[in-house]
Amino acid sequence: MIVSTAFSQGKITGIITDGTGSLPGANVVIKGSKIATSTDFDGKFTIESQTNTGELVITYLGYNTQTLRFSVSNGSTTNLGSIILESDSNQLQEIVVKSTVVDIAKDRKTPVAVSTIKAAEIQTKLGSQEFPEILANTPSVYATKGGGGFGDSRINIRGFDQRNIAVMINGVPVNDMENSSVYWSNWAGLSDVTSAMQVQRGLGSSKLAISSVGGTINVVTRSADMKEGGTVAFTTGNDNYFKSLVSYSTGKMNNGLSLSILLSNTIGDGYVDGTKFSGQNYFVGVGYASKNNKHDFQFTFTGAPQWHHQRSFANTLASYIQYGDPAKNEPNIKYNSDWGYKNGEEYSWARNFYSKPVASLNYDFKISERTKLSSVLYASWGRGGGTGSIGKSPFAFKTADGLVPFDEFVKFNTGQPNTVGAPLTPNADGEYVVNSTTGFTRRASINSHDWYGAVINLNQKLTETLTLDFGIDARTYTGYHFRNVSDRLGADVYFDNKNATFKPNGRYLYETYSASPSFNPFTNVKDQEKIEYDNNGYVNWYGAFTQLEYSGEKLSAFVQGAISNQGFQRQDTFLYLKSDPLYKTDTENILGGNVKGGANYNINEHHNVFANAGYYSKQPFFNAVYRNNQSVAFDTPNEKVLGIEGGYGYRSSIINANLNVYYTSWEDRYQRSTDPSSSNRNGYFDALGVNELHTGVELELNARPTPKLNLNAMFSYGEWKYEGDASYTKFDQNNVQLETGTLYLDGVKVGDAAQTTASLGASYEILERFSVDANYRYTDRLYAAIEPGRFSAENHKGTLELPSYGLMDAGVSYKWLISGKSSLSFRVNVNNVLDEIYISESKTNIFADDFVSGTSGPTYASSGKTYDGIANANQVYFGFGRTWNFSMRFNF
Repeated sequence: MIVSTAFSQGKITGIITDGTGSLPGANVVIKGSKIATSTDFDGKFTIESQTNTGELVITYLGYNTQTLRFSVSNGSTTNLGSIILESDSNQLQEIVVKSTVVDIAKDRKTPVAVSTIKAAEIQTKLGSQEFPEILANTPSVYATKGGGGFGDSRINIRGFDQRNIAVMINGVPVNDMENSSVYWSNWAGLSDVTSAMQVQRGLGSSKLAISSVGGTINVVTRSADMKEGGTVAFTTGNDNYFKSLVSYSTGKMNNGLSLSILLSNTIGDGYVDGTKFSGQNYFVGVGYASKNNKHDFQFTFTGAPQWHHQRSFANTLASYIQYGDPAKNEPNIKYNSDWGYKNGEEYSWARNFYSKPVASLNYDFKISERTKLSSVLYASWGRGGGTGSIGKSPFAFKTADGLVPFDEFVKFNTGQPNTVGAPLTPNADGEYVVNSTTGFTRRASINSHDWYGAVINLNQKLTETLTLDFGIDARTYTGYHFRNVSDRLGADVYFDNKNATFKPNGRYLYETYSASPSFNPFTNVKDQEKIEYDNNGYVNWYGAFTQLEYSGEKLSAFVQGAISNQGFQRQDTFLYLKSDPLYKTDTENILGGNVKGGANYNINEHHNVFANAGYYSKQPFFNAVYRNNQSVAFDTPNEKVLGIEGGYGYRSSIINANLNVYYTSWEDRYQRSTDPSSSNRNGYFDALGVNELHTGVELELNARPTPKLNLNAMFSYGEWKYEGDASYTKFDQNNVQLETGTLYLDGVKVGDAAQTTASLGASYEILERFSVDANYRYTDRLYAAIEPGRFSAENHKGTLELPSYGLMDAGVSYKWLISGKSSLSFRVNVNNVLDEIYISESKTNIFADDFVSGTSGPTYASSGKTYDGIANANQVYFGFGRTWNFSMRFNF
């Protein structure tokens, strides 16, 4: 028997890859036995079998398990060749191979700190949450819902807000070209079409000269040549949330063409009172690949028109408690002071409406085996804005429930008895007239744009280990900024006497404009009747970049350089006559650029280390050049950013770990912030010469101790503070300068984001395709946003620290296999399971030991005017309490 067993032994060999590179440490087991091995540094394995036939089970963390049959003759070796593992529904690799415009970091190769969120996780766990919230469990990321309106969420990375985080979609930069903002409501449908989402913390690996001070969010959307199939999905949730979605892809057909379409609709009342919303999403992708694979075209057209009511004003804690349970000092965290009822329907001062369709054409040309040209041409046409009040100040008038009495305002504007004051009287023509100081009017602030751009990259493989990239990045942008009349609330006409062309007699305006998005991307914005202001911003961007990359057996390294010229020009048709030289300014051209480099070294199949460093000379924003919203250009210096980072990675078939440390210095920063004071509503501060230093450490862990159990954890600790003092200027909403002074910021903590975060999560497959998961996230050292007025004296108390909090999320999933490719999936998400009440952000820095009034007397603490240790005069936003959603998804 011993001799027989010896003769039946044989060897099986092979290489495990993900299609682009080897997978060291992958686990290989002969099914039904204890015989196992793991792949070496090059992904190779050898395993001995005591039977002639059997099955190999191959597992690797983050990839689908693969089972392969084998047969081996006595004493011989069978080579299974290259075995490709698929990455858990993540189509990232497929798209990276096609285009060198998309700068996606590669594990154990690109020397940057990175986290990747896969399509399957987005579809499963996002539910009714905002798109940025899917990143909340990654290190150094702080995502909040802001005021709580649909799409009003925001994100910070390493203490930098999203104006200083580059957002890229398929290699196209989408940050606003005037102020670098990202409005997630304009991208509300992005989660429906995302194949993968990658967060590169720090300066990142993008070759473009982009605003990645805190990091880069790379979103890769579904391509036209996805596998053939479709989806029908429905999601319902709290507060009448309902979403429906349908999609279909033909796959790549015999003639090389492919088509992919997606449509969705989302409606709801909103968790916060008075935040009803409606949003749609459409995506069309058309692809063509030549038979010789030299030419590949991908055309996409996508948009997400939406309107939503907002909670645009952060009320005081005292107000939340007043409209909650004052006797128990319990706040109504859903309270919103911007809305009420008009004719029995929900109506709001703060209504956002926008449509921003984006078209792009990607072309990849494989010139030779060593040369590839990738390019993308893109365009977007944004139409919409947000509403607010104008005329008689309405904020002192509230119903007993704290709502806005819109019906009373209508009575006031139409000469009827009301509860808000002596009504308007008609003019000689019998018309009721409102203006910028009289009556109640809802106006709309329009921020529309036309944006065209191109990125072209030539990728040349010099040797087997050296690759050279160089290319150009060109963009042109026109922003249209003005106000119009949205609703006169019953009045007959609006009188305007501020436009320079019509002074001093003014003009009467009878038009009103819808506060709902237009599906027509070419809606005329030039000929509308405008009030308060009317100016255009012109931005031209011309950039060039290059990268030299080395990729050896163990060492990979890169060095990048980019230069850009940003030209700003302002046209103001409201403040100035055409004969005035300031009617349209000359172009202010400002040079900027960056240089960065890094290296990764794979010590063995388990361990790697990396380091990178970079320096940015970053051009100021449009409103830093043309301050005070006028056409006088200021000589504003470039912002200087120095980033240094190091990291260690560990990979095995069971556990992955990443440890990063970073240092980011940011000098000569220009900052505009909203004045939170109710006496200067819609006013703002301009600050110059702000310097910041951000340092920290990050740890991220993922483990699969058993085939059915997945664990994940992260921890991040930051030290983010200001260095030196700065100067400021305070303005009202009409751009009238109110005061100037010094900001004493040296050593002050940077606010508006948590400097310590941690999370721990697990998912377990109880039965086949039936799993449960839960995650607990802890937030600490969360500081209020800097309120410049509080730092104008040297004896300030620093930044207000808010109470720490922890949130638990949980979910249950089941996938029912019907037949062939068809399946029906069910998912339940419960966010904030424990219904934790917490303050997510504060706009003010009032301490419990501050005096309630003046410079003496009782303090907030001594007079009992605190909540959870925080003075109740602080203006805050609460996070959401417990929410839920249920989804059903049919794939065919």
